[in-house]
Amino acid sequence: MLRISILVAIGFCVAKCFAQQNGTTPADSAKEPVDQLIPWLLDEDRQLRRIPFAEVILDTTGKHVLAVDAKNETDQRVIKQISTACDETMKKMNTLDSVIQRILRINEVSGHFEDTLRELLNSTPGLTCDFPHTAQDRVMRSGYPDLRIADVASKRVFYLDAKLYAAGSRDSSFRTFHFEPKIATNKVRDDAVHFIVVLSMSHVEKMGVGSSPAGTLSISRGSK
Repeated sequence: MLRISILVAIGFCVAKCFAQQNGTTPADSAKEPVDQLIPWLLDEDRQLRRIPFAEVILDTTGKHVLAVDAKNETDQRVIKQISTACDETMKKMNTLDSVIQRILRINEVSGHFEDTLRELLNSTPGLTCDFPHTAQDRVMRSGYPDLRIADVASKRVFYLDAKLYAAGSRDSSFRTFHFEPKIATNKVRDDAVHFIVVLSMSHVEKMGVGSSPAGTLSISRGSK
């Protein structure tokens, strides 16, 4: 679900300018622009949920979401390298001395996963990986995406966003994907392939690494 706060603000500005330029007020205009905008934004089922993410990225950032090319050697190699790094990250997270074993809140685990994954990918031959910078060239951990991966040889860029959820809550409404279009905090600054890595987390009696249904990666934590 898209965040609409900035769109509402834009709508009010448009309505104000329209009224000033045309000498109208809400009292003498049957349908101001803002009166058309607000119902459109609130009608999520009909208007907002079917907007392709690639169009949202293009319209808000000017950058294109590139499709994965199944015949492209670079794409296939990078996908394998990301998969290998994810597997290694899960193994590290599942060790008894892992820092996440002492964390109770799942939303505090994602940062550790991102840190480990970034280090592994950045040390992978032929790749560089770092936290994306904003338009003001600042590192901001919150917001989409989490990591920026670049293939050194081809200069092709891949964005990766990690989503963690507690095992058993896969279908919860809290699993909504958020992207907030703001110029100052925009981190999508390249035409790039976009990946989302989804991970489930649970407390178990014995440590283990495995795959959950539908290809979801799984991190297990030992209970004390």
